[in-house]
Amino acid sequence: MIKERLRLLIFGMVQGVGFRPFIYRLATELNLTGWVCNSAAGVSIEVEGKSKILKEFLLRVETEGPPQSQIQSIETTWLDYSGYTTFDIYHSVGGEINAIITPDLATCSDCLRDIFDPQNRRYSYPFTSCTNCGPRYTIIESLPYDRPQTTMKEFLMCSECKQEYKNSYDRRFHTQPNACPRCGPQLSLWDKQGNNIAAQKSALKIAVNSIEEGKIIAVKGLGGFHLMTDGSNPNAVRKLRQRKSRPQKPFALMYPSLELIKNHCLVSPLEEELLTSPEAPIVLLKRKSNYINLWKSIAPNNPYWGVMLPYTPLHHLLLSNRKFPLIATSGNISDEPICIDEKEAIKKLGHIADVFLVHNRPILRPVDDSVVRVMAGREVVLRRARGYTPCPIILKSENKTQNTEIEHSPPSISILATGGQLKNTVAILRGNQVFMSQHIGDLSKYKTLSTFYQEIDSLKRLYDLKPRVIACDAHPDYLSSQFARSQDLPVVKVQHHYAHVLSCMAENGINAPVLGVAWDGTGYGTDGTIWGGEFLLITDAGYQRVAHFRPFRLPGGDRAVKEPRRIALGMLYEVFGSFDGLEKLQLFEDCSNKELELIQQMLSLNLNAPLTSSVGRIFDGVASILGICQQTSFEGQGAMSLEYKAIDCKTDQVYPYEILGTSFPLIIDWQLIIKEILNNISECLSIEEISTKFHNTLVEVIIEISQIISEKKVVLTGGCFQNKYLTEQAVSRLNQEQFIPVWHKKIPPNDGGIALGQIMAGISQILNR
Repeated sequence: MIKERLRLLIFGMVQGVGFRPFIYRLATELNLTGWVCNSAAGVSIEVEGKSKILKEFLLRVETEGPPQSQIQSIETTWLDYSGYTTFDIYHSVGGEINAIITPDLATCSDCLRDIFDPQNRRYSYPFTSCTNCGPRYTIIESLPYDRPQTTMKEFLMCSECKQEYKNSYDRRFHTQPNACPRCGPQLSLWDKQGNNIAAQKSALKIAVNSIEEGKIIAVKGLGGFHLMTDGSNPNAVRKLRQRKSRPQKPFALMYPSLELIKNHCLVSPLEEELLTSPEAPIVLLKRKSNYINLWKSIAPNNPYWGVMLPYTPLHHLLLSNRKFPLIATSGNISDEPICIDEKEAIKKLGHIADVFLVHNRPILRPVDDSVVRVMAGREVVLRRARGYTPCPIILKSENKTQNTEIEHSPPSISILATGGQLKNTVAILRGNQVFMSQHIGDLSKYKTLSTFYQEIDSLKRLYDLKPRVIACDAHPDYLSSQFARSQDLPVVKVQHHYAHVLSCMAENGINAPVLGVAWDGTGYGTDGTIWGGEFLLITDAGYQRVAHFRPFRLPGGDRAVKEPRRIALGMLYEVFGSFDGLEKLQLFEDCSNKELELIQQMLSLNLNAPLTSSVGRIFDGVASILGICQQTSFEGQGAMSLEYKAIDCKTDQVYPYEILGTSFPLIIDWQLIIKEILNNISECLSIEEISTKFHNTLVEVIIEISQIISEKKVVLTGGCFQNKYLTEQAVSRLNQEQFIPVWHKKIPPNDGGIALGQIMAGISQILNR
């Protein structure tokens, strides 16, 4: 039989996942000759042999790849026979960058066995990894993914590691972070002044002892520092709260085992799958009631815990003999990115941590832990970072014509999206792929803004992108928007809630027309007011605001967001025109006569009292009226406290409301809801039942507006849909009424997802010019 030569160019997540070793083993098993190498585009292969065997090779490449690989497409070319005599792994080549960088992956079971086997040369070594696990995104400088282009270039492999690296049947074959105690990164323990106290195993032992003694340790991990302490020690937790100025926001817990998590929390099969996945995110789990004493210190007034399993060898070693979880919270100043450099950590965290467990492998970019919640039978990512970033979003469409247009868009369509102000992420478009940064944070902080600039430069450099257009939020004062306008490029200004809806549509591959339900805390409206309770009809031409909640005033503006009692006062004034007869409400006990007089003056004269239609602010106001949250110490606290009152209450009752108007936009008048809530309070109805009725009413609003608009596809997006009860009830009722609910999965419903929507708006503008 005549021999042939087959050339393959494989696109997708095929670097850093053991793809070249897989190809090498498959080719040698089938007695094929040729070569494989990484390229800037993906993986390039040439194989020679009999036609039948080459076809088998191609089939097995498509079906038997490494577990973490994701093939997007394969270009095949049949060529004349060349006469290769061996099969080799060639040095990587450059070219146009299309390869996908692999996220950082949790420690695999094989590496776990290595570090706990006293006979293994990597016993207790905290930087053990292989082709199936370990650092990727946090250490890579540029593509192709090879050791000289990572922070591991500083560590020369010893002879044994080099032998593994070259052995095609070793799982560390061509593993770029491959290292051992002889040649790899090392641990050190520092005091608060940065003095070296101990090294390697002694450093680890003293760190473990420090935790047992109730101390707080700053641990340099995969994408930055954690602040860790004993979760069972109330004094240690209290000390961490005081030092970090974090009085009520929940702390994440890192558990030593899945079994212990199940002892403390309710865990569904999907939640278990997420906990044990290579992404290893923080998963929000409902705690069991018998751990209420612990709950008070770890997550005050919160029935959910943020729980994760160890995801690096260092974490496994720290927790190996523990019978209780550790607090593992971000090593940062509030709202800033996590620290990634030990000297920076000493400066920023020296007043919080007692000791610092550090290492000498540089981290290139801060990547926090991802946060996931299971809602309506699927995972919903609330913070997209480690394990998920930088996996691209592939733009697809249910309409074949539009699908072709997007999937084969010319290289000239290159867009940078700068995201929002809070929960900022940035994104770039390359071909049909959108690459989103990890969670960056609140841009009002200098350090966060600096990271924002760095991440834009990093994405542009990694993917060799020269943006043709910059898309940004329409808010003129957002620092992300100001940056966009400062560049010498065309700017697409995208209304905040329109971006939310486009983001969810893009993630789900849904085309217009759809009815978008975009509910959140704040977003700049086209009329100059604060939107946040929006129903947007999305068409190919853009969007129409078809309904929104009745606006009311926020006395004090941004200050009201941190003091929900001000929001409640704004709502009550909107309904009654004064505060007469309402003084028995608890919220009035928290206001002095002078403050009440000032707030009433603000409202009556419209001074520093901007209008809002925000459902997020309505949540805050109702929480205040019910007396469960008058001041907040973290974003979303009021809305969360109201949600948690509803989770165990069984009622399908709703409050009355009105939909006003005969033309768009319709106005959803919540006045009757507030009046009935006040009646229920006077009747001593339980807060749980009032909260549940309030949630049910919001769901019925969605149903009624959907019926009026008569658009089958209904998109649920915005920060309010981080609320499990609201989302699940809305999905259920929409299904009952024969609508098609669409909600998020891998892209956050909050502002962490709007950069994707901005990209979609940018594409639309370019294609429709």
